[in-house]
Amino acid sequence: MITLTCRGRTVARYLTAPGLPRPYFHPVTTLAGVPVTEERPADHVHHLGAGIAVPDVDGHNFWGGRTYVRGRGPTELDNHGTQHHVGCTEHRPDGFTADLSWTADGHELLRERRTVRATGLDDTAWALDLTFALTNTTPAPLSFGSPQTNGRPGAAYGGFFWRAPKEPRPPHVFTPAADGEEAVHGSTAGWLALAGDGWTLVHAGGDDTTRRDPWFVRTADYPGTGSSLAFAGRVPLHPGETLRRRVVTVVADGTLDRNAAAVLATRAVGP
Repeated sequence: MITLTCRGRTVARYLTAPGLPRPYFHPVTTLAGVPVTEERPADHVHHLGAGIAVPDVDGHNFWGGRTYVRGRGPTELDNHGTQHHVGCTEHRPDGFTADLSWTADGHELLRERRTVRATGLDDTAWALDLTFALTNTTPAPLSFGSPQTNGRPGAAYGGFFWRAPKEPRPPHVFTPAADGEEAVHGSTAGWLALAGDGWTLVHAGGDDTTRRDPWFVRTADYPGTGSSLAFAGRVPLHPGETLRRRVVTVVADGTLDRNAAAVLATRAVGP
């Protein structure tokens, strides 16, 4: 386990124990201590806080749960892969750089370099800056998919994903130009905000490539947000090639409006 601190407070724990399907952040809290992640909820027991999860890497499931099969629907398959935490090349109180091995059927498919920083923005907000770089270590091309690319419309999840706590009322989701799950899901915007009871998350693409990925949003069924790697079609990755994404998440106390979310997103991403 790796602990992240910001402004003298513990704001996140990164779990890496053997036997986990993947490393992930939980709990993540605001500076006032309000939890903003959920782990193994009853509605989706394979949702693990915040992290990187992909339902289809060349047919291997690195998300958990059932696999969507075209013509059959969600299906229990023995196709689950594991993200192994290899070790840290850098570790500080406010962040770390780690190597991960994505393996399936006893073989490594991807080697990942994950870089994380916790940055204070003001007395009520901090930012979790996460960059992941996935390199194809096999001798053959790989591709990333999603249930949507496999035939389930609206289910283009996979990549960066954040499971928020389920509360009596669904959280409010908005971008600079849209409000609500239906309008925001599948859109591309510089940032996306999810506001719950006493907390707000603002996800922002940290580079031009990440900002072109559509947002995945759920609020009515469960509170979850992410950045879709494979939305319109499968994404190829040739041997030796690397796919990189950077997502910066503002974690704020209170309920932010659109102007406040925009200001903090800009500060968090930086130049």
